[in-house]
Amino acid sequence: MTSPVRLALLGCGTVGSEVVRLLHEQSADLAARIGAPLEIVGIAVRRLGRDRGGLPVDEALFTTDALGLIKRDDVDVVVEVVGGIEPARGWLVEALRAGKSVVTANKALLAEDGAALHDAAAEGRADLYYEASVAGAIPLLRPLRDSLHGDRVNRVTGIVNGTTNFILSAMDATGAGFAEALEEATELGYAEADPTADVEGFDAAAKAAILASLAFHTRITAADVHREGITEVTAADVASAKAMGCTIKLLCIAARGKDTTGAETVSVRVHPAMIPLTHPLASVGDAFNAVFVEAEAAGQLMFYGRGAGGAPTASAVLGDVVAVARNRLAGVRAASESAYADLAVRPMGEALTRYHISLDVADRPGVLASVAGVFARHDVSIATVRQGSTGGGRPGSGDDAELVIVTHVAPDAALAATVGELRGLDIVRSVTSVLRVEGEA
Repeated sequence: MTSPVRLALLGCGTVGSEVVRLLHEQSADLAARIGAPLEIVGIAVRRLGRDRGGLPVDEALFTTDALGLIKRDDVDVVVEVVGGIEPARGWLVEALRAGKSVVTANKALLAEDGAALHDAAAEGRADLYYEASVAGAIPLLRPLRDSLHGDRVNRVTGIVNGTTNFILSAMDATGAGFAEALEEATELGYAEADPTADVEGFDAAAKAAILASLAFHTRITAADVHREGITEVTAADVASAKAMGCTIKLLCIAARGKDTTGAETVSVRVHPAMIPLTHPLASVGDAFNAVFVEAEAAGQLMFYGRGAGGAPTASAVLGDVVAVARNRLAGVRAASESAYADLAVRPMGEALTRYHISLDVADRPGVLASVAGVFARHDVSIATVRQGSTGGGRPGSGDDAELVIVTHVAPDAALAATVGELRGLDIVRSVTSVLRVEGEA
């Protein structure tokens, strides 16, 4: 055994506490895998003197001076589990420029300004690992970065937010509305007191940016990701999906494509979508995560597991710590960021997708023809139409009717323009639901 690899831990909340616990419980195994013991030399926290639940660590290691801890000469690796953009960005840039490897779970920072961290790592010739930033314990980023480096990834589709997946799964299982399912998720601890980041898709968008950056060798930020949340999904939408043999999931979708000139591009989007029950992601329930990767040579790959929680996330953090510690002992660093492709991000309007549209219309002759004419004017082909009376009367009786239309694949802009024109028709009482459809349904 050589001298210890010395760690500075930034943050000791849910994840940080689990990192400390696992380091203590598995110290002998970790040392054997690395070839040297791991030693925590300092832990930066917001407040001193808090009850840490009996963590096996000396209270003298705690400090509120994170930057001072990072700058210490006896720190080899910085582990950051604080989250947020600032001051975390400044801390990690300082560490990397000083040649200290960084392990982080900070998806928000990586999605907003991962470039600053990668540039600092290159400048300091240090490692930057962030497996825990997406999908918790699921080994996902390293396979994209390393195992599939000799392949060409064409599409990544994933369920990467456990809170929204729990809510949508509960709505599907019980017929509950969004508000009721969110309340249950909150009571069970799956949703935060303020669930905005989850239910409005911000969390998933950050993760989508990280996945797309790795899969397509292009720097992509959260600002490049089209984002929609699940707050508008209704029990009626879920029932309609069931009638089609589908379920609704909040998906992150990153895909290669081409623009109008034939140049290769990438689109990245997060939104609720109907997927057929035969799709591998359809059976992913509760608060689990899963990511479906489609590559040219490897074909279809599925990564599944717990995507959040202290212990699963700490597992991913420690996996990275082992990797950077071994690199440090060997005097090498991991492969640097691969952003050579530098693909343009395709606007959402050019993304190819399908729509499921529910309309409340006047039930009289000629209505269906008028509605079909709107689709034709925007060059959108209709795949299926289902009609039913909403007033209980016979067709043509003057009661309102429901039209449920599923389209063929078309540019999202054309589909959105179709819906916009439908809203303005006198015969359309309301557009009650618009959802995208992914996969073959």
